Amino acid sequence: MARYVRAQCAALWLAAVCALVAGPVCAQDGWTLEPAARIEFQAVSAQSTTRDEDLVVEGEALSVRGQASLGLESKRTRVRVEADRIEVFRLGKGRADVSRDRLTAAIEHDLTRSFELQAQLRRYDDLVTVEAADTDAWEYSARATFEPTRANRFRLQGTWRERQYDSVAAPPTTGEGERIDAQYRRRFGAYHYLAFDLRSEAIRSDDPRRGYERESAGVAYTRPVAKDLRLRPAVEVIRTRFDGRIADNGALRRDRQTVPELELQWWPGPWRIEAEAKYIFFSSNEAAREREGYRLTLSVGRVF
Repeated sequence: MARYVRAQCAALWLAAVCALVAGPVCAQDGWTLEPAARIEFQAVSAQSTTRDEDLVVEGEALSVRGQASLGLESKRTRVRVEADRIEVFRLGKGRADVSRDRLTAAIEHDLTRSFELQAQLRRYDDLVTVEAADTDAWEYSARATFEPTRANRFRLQGTWRERQYDSVAAPPTTGEGERIDAQYRRRFGAYHYLAFDLRSEAIRSDDPRRGYERESAGVAYTRPVAKDLRLRPAVEVIRTRFDGRIADNGALRRDRQTVPELELQWWPGPWRIEAEAKYIFFSSNEAAREREGYRLTLSVGRVF
């Protein structure tokens, strides 16, 4: 972990040096440098109950997130390097704090005025995933965006993921698999959208606890309600099938989530203030996992 943090700091230091050295050259060649940073504080409160209401699960947490990035842009090409870290402080007895690191490098290029391609590389450290609570991962993705008019945007992205799972009680194991994302967004005006999202993903692993397949579908509507203030209702349905987890009836475990949510976004100037309320309906063929409950989130951030 310490080695990874040192590497992250070194990458940021190198990016800063490159910015200082390359600035005059970029200005001459039509490229511009866009350094940016963001800090965000978040509070989460969640509660769920089993179907028989004989078990109540509560959880609260506070988190802080820091992000620094460096962009290099020309008329048709954009390059970005970004470092991101989250520290989560879980409240209550017996709940360990967690952290997550992420490094991103991406390049976007406009082939035409309506067609854009993106290639992206990401590295995660200590990521919480569907199949494990402590995952290190590499992700390689390619994305195509077609926007024939400002009102209509189509987007397709493919991602290949390589993961390593850490465990105190057992040797590390690995997994890999693809993820496909598709989106159609209808634009009605400034910050006024209707978006439809589909996703299909899978992880294959020699460890039977880690493999799974998942599909999801969602729709979200964003509408301005005042200056710098937007309302975003959404709903998502998620189906997950595990390769090696056995349910009570002896069959492989199958889960289904239905998640309606409502988000309020207030972005005055450099501030990013967001409040979100979700209600999660979780059904499964493993009785102990059937539950429902809410999740409330408040975040306050500032961009630089």
